[in-house]
Amino acid sequence: MKKIKLYTVVSLDGYIARTDGDLDWISDFSSPEKTDYGYRSFFESTDTVIIDESSYLNILSMDIIWPYKDKSVYVVSSMPMHAKDNIHFITDDIIDSIDKLREEEGKDIWLACSGKLLTMLLNHDMVDEMIINRFPVILGFGTPLFSDNPKESEWRVKNNVSYQNGITQTIYTK
Repeated sequence: MKKIKLYTVVSLDGYIARTDGDLDWISDFSSPEKTDYGYRSFFESTDTVIIDESSYLNILSMDIIWPYKDKSVYVVSSMPMHAKDNIHFITDDIIDSIDKLREEEGKDIWLACSGKLLTMLLNHDMVDEMIINRFPVILGFGTPLFSDNPKESEWRVKNNVSYQNGITQTIYTK
């Protein structure tokens, strides 16, 4: 069975983006160690990405090349959209649809979202691991990592690393 893994960045006060979706605060941090915080290794360990509609639309609005061209991407959306290439849309039976993805052969699944979708999957015990990169900045407002009051759950710290620039990475498992 594939594992569902959250890999994300978050501010000290728990936000993953500014209210308008801007991630400018992340690019302000240089990496003296020239590390990618395990991102490349994590990215290569997955073959599927699950994102929410707002994250999908934010990526489309950026002036970048589509970052998931070699992955199967599933966008959880409130409205049907036309699937293309490796991008598919889940508009109903979200939990059942994602559960079927877990049963497929292959690498793990990257949960690249926050908020309602993350909470929904946490509440159904479908998240196996959370890799949280905490940046030493307080945004004061924005898009929270956790929203809609996820149910109480306990997590173990698998690994915790502090970097010279103040970023800490904690890997949590069930």
